[in-house]
Amino acid sequence: MSAQNVSETTKHGIAKIVEAYPRGDRRYSLAILQDIQREFNYIPREAFEVLASYLNVKTAQLYSMATFYRALSLKPKGKFVIKICDGTACHIRGAPVLLEALQRMLGIKAGETTEDGMFSIDTVGCLGTCAIAPVMVVGERYYSKVKPDEVKGILDTYREGVS
Repeated sequence: MSAQNVSETTKHGIAKIVEAYPRGDRRYSLAILQDIQREFNYIPREAFEVLASYLNVKTAQLYSMATFYRALSLKPKGKFVIKICDGTACHIRGAPVLLEALQRMLGIKAGETTEDGMFSIDTVGCLGTCAIAPVMVVGERYYSKVKPDEVKGILDTYREGVS
């Protein structure tokens, strides 16, 4: 598939998401960006052009919003995004050691994606799950009271296609 076809396919997918919202209603900007990210695992450059035109806003406004929120990414994320909570409770109960083990096993640092596009690691300030700290989230699934020696088994579950 050529670069132009990929771009057209991407633009079509973005347009389909955007058109589910009322035209010109700027209050949906963040929700639309979140939906685009959910679909593509990041916000493609083309999304800003399509969305700016649809909402009648400047591309820079949308870019500013996308770079402000840590949950939004301008770089492709892995198929499975792993979030390590580093809020106070998780930090005290071992999140730094958990993060170190995860980084060592995947060969990447927080904010990066594995070469095969399978995993990305993000740290988050707090997931609001202090009672079950330390917490690791893979996609939408929460893992509680995770110990470093459990990380390999969790990763293997996703590598084997079971989630």
